[in-house]
Amino acid sequence: MCGIVGAVSLANVVPVLVQGLQRLEYRGYDSCGVAVHAQGLKRARSTSRVSELMSQIEADHLQSGTGIAHTRWATHGAPAVHNAHPHFSSGPGSLESLKDKPGRVALVHNGIIENHDELRAQLQAKGYAFQSQTDTEVIGHLIDSHYQGDLLEAVKATVRDLHGAYAIAVFCKDEPHRLVGARSGSPLILGVGKDQTTHYLASDAMALAGVTDQIVYLEEGDVVDLHLKHYTILDASFKTLSTQERPVRTVVAHSGAAELGPYRHYMQKEIFEQPRAIADTLEGILGITPELFNGSKASAAEVFEQIDSVLILACGTSYYSGCTAKYWLEGIAKMPTQVEVASEYRYRDSVPNPKTLIVTISQSGETADTLAALRHAHSQGMHHSLTICNVQTSAMVRECELAYITRAGVEVGVASTKAFTAQLAGLFLLTLSLAKVRGHLSQEQEDRQLTAMRHLPLALQAVLALEPQIMGWADEFARMDNALFLGRGLHYPIALEGALKLKEISYIHAEAYPAGELKHGPLALVTSSMPVVTVAPNDALLEKLKSNMHEVRARGGLLYVLADADSQIQSAEGLHVIRMPEHYGLLSPILHVVPLQLLAYHTACARGTDVDKPRNLAKSVTVE
Repeated sequence: MCGIVGAVSLANVVPVLVQGLQRLEYRGYDSCGVAVHAQGLKRARSTSRVSELMSQIEADHLQSGTGIAHTRWATHGAPAVHNAHPHFSSGPGSLESLKDKPGRVALVHNGIIENHDELRAQLQAKGYAFQSQTDTEVIGHLIDSHYQGDLLEAVKATVRDLHGAYAIAVFCKDEPHRLVGARSGSPLILGVGKDQTTHYLASDAMALAGVTDQIVYLEEGDVVDLHLKHYTILDASFKTLSTQERPVRTVVAHSGAAELGPYRHYMQKEIFEQPRAIADTLEGILGITPELFNGSKASAAEVFEQIDSVLILACGTSYYSGCTAKYWLEGIAKMPTQVEVASEYRYRDSVPNPKTLIVTISQSGETADTLAALRHAHSQGMHHSLTICNVQTSAMVRECELAYITRAGVEVGVASTKAFTAQLAGLFLLTLSLAKVRGHLSQEQEDRQLTAMRHLPLALQAVLALEPQIMGWADEFARMDNALFLGRGLHYPIALEGALKLKEISYIHAEAYPAGELKHGPLALVTSSMPVVTVAPNDALLEKLKSNMHEVRARGGLLYVLADADSQIQSAEGLHVIRMPEHYGLLSPILHVVPLQLLAYHTACARGTDVDKPRNLAKSVTVE
């Protein structure tokens, strides 16, 4: 969601800006643009892909040593060129008079300004006219209104008035080779050029991969002033900081995912990368120990001894991994566990417990709702925190005491697949570690579970071999408008995740329920045109689940069942069965989710949707 790239250099920075946007495309966007300082302000904007923007740039011969670029995911105002970033401010004047008036300030922005209506009214009273429906244009006009020859001072005056979340990059016509950035609630990094004559701003280190590996992570409230041969960082109180306070770190950021190879889409590729992602996530683990979760701020062994409960905070797919972990943590570690939707948690009255371990789960580590929920928990006196995250350098990792870094690799497809199963692997390790600390895991149990985890990559390969059978199901699902997913116990969250995947990329309305709830309402929806997907492992709840399946069949419903090999569920009219290669006990959710991913993927392909970039969605959700 929303990407920023900016640079000041003696050389032409436009190729770097465009390359950065290409590397941020995976985050999701619906418009993009570039602005440069070229004897005044010039820009190109598009509601198409970055490739189309490149054509505009080439046609307009945009070149400059100072520039900013942006990919936008619409919040305020529809996806349209006039709402696309960068935005210009040309000072007060009517819309008609501004048409031929060159801009003075150019700005890009990630985040949401909550008091934009109030600020807009104030600026309109001063004679500023607005050409977009965005909250971002308010910031540009505000900077222009404060500008008296020093861009840094204008930005400092502006951020005092902003309420909400923002990461901004801005330059001014009157000050070539100067770029100012600021952040609060949205990520922004500084890239230090290899020759010390070029400096960069970006929302993600990946945008600068191959350009520089020297990164400074800006903290909450920081303002940064970039020039050709030097930069200055100020904190939230505008005190100038030393290099010790904001050190330069060497960060090796991957330039993007590998080529698609034999796959049609990145989502398909990432589904098939799950055996490797799990193997990498578990690499080097010889035994269960709290040290697996040590962070830069604390010892996991000490923290685990002090806690008596767990609170998991996450959104979307990561929330469902947390729901699965609740069954593990309470069933194996005997640890009382709550799972909260991060976007809801901080807006309700809750009862804080200082002995609670806050566990955040996020693929990117920059999910705005989850970060805000984490900070709220910290403000409530719950300081013990751990993150399960796929990005070592993310804000989530920096702000939590402890961390477990999954090694799923770059995930390009908006619909998460390999990141989800890697999260489950990390959460299962956390469960075993807490169980061991609390005296609920014998050496024999530890050895048995570690053996099962090491076998996961091979077991996943066997599940992936079911793809041809799942494609047959997908051809039927592609003609449907609705679907139900059922699961019990550990597999209810997997049913939820399966329904989410189907609706995300195929646009089929899908809902998931605990199978026992079927007769308490959802059964009213069951007809011959309502497929019911059932996750049916051979566990203690199988016989109960079979009764729920009979309820569906008795109403003429169509059942699509993922059954273990020894579950004795046979295909029949209206009952379609795909057999999983083996029953995998407590780790079964990691295997059973893969056919649901494949079902969503092939259904979307059959319907002709944009699998990797589904409409209205973004990969990294960095606004509330």
